[in-house]
Formats: sequence, structure tokens, C-alpha cells
Amino acid sequence: MNKIGIIGLGLIGGSIAKALKYNDPNVFIVAMDSHTESLQQALNEKVIDHYTTTLDSSFSSCHIIFFCTPVQKMMDLVPSLLPFISSQCIITDVGSTKKAVMECMKQYQDRICFIGGHPMAGSEKTGYAASKHYLFQNAYYILTPFPFTPLDQLQKLTDVISSLGALPITIEPTLHDFITASISHVPHVIAAALVHMVKELDTEKGHMKQLAAGGFKDITRIASSSPDMWSQICMTNTEEILQILSKMKEKLSDFENILINRKEKELWDFFYNAQQYRNEFSSRNPGPFIKSYEIVVDIVDQPGVIATLATLLSKHHINIKNIGIISNREFENGVLQIIFETQEDQKQSIDLLQQLGYQVYPKE
Repeated sequence: MNKIGIIGLGLIGGSIAKALKYNDPNVFIVAMDSHTESLQQALNEKVIDHYTTTLDSSFSSCHIIFFCTPVQKMMDLVPSLLPFISSQCIITDVGSTKKAVMECMKQYQDRICFIGGHPMAGSEKTGYAASKHYLFQNAYYILTPFPFTPLDQLQKLTDVISSLGALPITIEPTLHDFITASISHVPHVIAAALVHMVKELDTEKGHMKQLAAGGFKDITRIASSSPDMWSQICMTNTEEILQILSKMKEKLSDFENILINRKEKELWDFFYNAQQYRNEFSSRNPGPFIKSYEIVVDIVDQPGVIATLATLLSKHHINIKNIGIISNREFENGVLQIIFETQEDQKQSIDLLQQLGYQVYPKE
């Protein structure tokens, strides 16, 4: 795997290039993007070895090509790439929906080896300038091969993904879209709907907006995500999102009936069963309605780094309630999650870590 192509040198594409070079300085990377400034910067930084603004013979002899563009753009570009690559070239993408792109790529199965990809890491920042070589460290990276994908090709891509520091997981495309619709896409729709609801119910003086904090602010935080990205996600995962929304309406209807009929035991069970299942999640945060104070810190995965930060905070008498690595970081900033009992501990840790040069993201 000594020549790799990257189409779209933004946050994800740039981070892939940086991670590849960090792991193996001898790998040859060719990149394409419409922003020549980013391409030139990457070339100057020796993150890439060659660039182009169009699909051309620069991608000949590539062993793997990462499409780091919106799904629709990728599907439009693949036919123009075919004349320049061999049938042994592995093509992969980084989109958060998989079924639509897999169905499109199936028509090229005799010309290329396509394996869907979805790194569950990201940032609210975009562009090459925001890319980091450690963006994927300890983050889940989902791969969605076809049933007929050669196992040796899947293993080659898996090895490259592992070299980024990521945690590769293989999932069937339809299941992937159902899972992401349930735990990511519909929650974003609901968060946006909650914001719309409060906006429409708010007083003329904006009391609800002024007082919105705590649980409401936590639940609706994801509504601040890019509308461009989320409208495209909904358009490419429509069937699954509608299916999950139907289930959501069913649960709301069940709750409405419980409340109308004053069924106190069922009401208690509704919240208790949700609490028990929620507490089994891997996140160390106890939930949006139990007040805690959290920060997320950008760190590089190296021996002793968590112990170093924990010891540092302890020496300054800052009490840590919980600490650990976030592996699903698709819409999160940072890597290391630290939770405190008090707001004062949170503020003190932010000041201390920022003074030492760490990037810290407080969670409100």
C-alpha cells in the first residue's frame, strides 16, 4: 500500500493523509480538491506528495483511494476516475449513510473493489486547517463490504484503517444505516424539532430561550450541526429514518396514553427502564438530567497520557468524577472525556489545561 489517493482534502481527508504520513513517511499520497490553497499547504507540510484539481492519471497505480466528499458528489465522480485505475484498486468513502452509495457502486463491481467506510470521528470545524493526525485514534471506523468483496482486499483496508489508530468494525450496509438512523440521525431530527417547538411556544420576550439550559441545552446541542450535512443525510437514509420516526411516534403515543389514564406504575416503569438501559451505555456521563460538569480534551494516544492528566489535576486538588476515551466521536470534539462534580472544578481544569497548551472543549 505505497500509493494512496485522497479525493477531498478537508477535515476527514486531511486527517487521513496526516495519519498515513505520521505512521509511514514513505507512503506516496496524491490528493485532489477544488481548494488549491489547502492542497499547496498540505504539499508544503509534506503531508501529500502530489496534487491535482481534476481526476486524471495522477491516481494511476493507487492501491487505495479515499473519497472524502459528500455522497452524491462521490457517486458523480467515480465514472470519471475509472479510466485511470486498475480493478485491484480499493475505493472507499467516509459517508455516514451506506446503502445508497453501496447500491450505486455495485454497478462498477467488475471495474473496482468498493468497500464502504464511515469513521465515527469529526469536529464542528471544517477544512484542511482543522485536520489532525490523531483524529481517528481510538475512534470506531465502520467498514461495509459487499458479500462478494474479496477477503484479502477487506483485510488490506482494515489494516490501513488500523494504522490510522482507529478501531475497525465490519457491518452490513443496511444494518449500518438502521443503526445510525436510530442512534444518530433521528436524535438529530428530534433535537431540531424540540428547538422548533420551544421557538414556536416562546413568549414575546423570549423567556424560554433565555432560561433554556441544563437538560434542554444538553439534549438539543446536536441541533447546532451543519444543515447542509444533515439535509443530505436525511435524503440518503430516508427509509430508515422514517422507520425509526414511526417507532418514536409509537413510544410517544404509549407515553401519552399512560399519562392520560394516570397509570402511575407504568409511568414509573417508563422512566426506570429507560434509566437502566441508558446506564449501560459506554458514555461515562450519567445523562442530561443529572447535573455534572464535563470537558473533552484533545490528546495524542501515547503511553501514560491519561495518567499524566489525571495526576496533574489531582495535584491541583481537582476531583475527577469519571474519565475515559470517547470512541464514537463523529459529532464530538476531542478525545478524552473528563467529568467533574462541581462547576468550579470544571473551570479550574479548563484554565490549567489551556495554560499548558491543551485544546479543551467544555460541555454546557
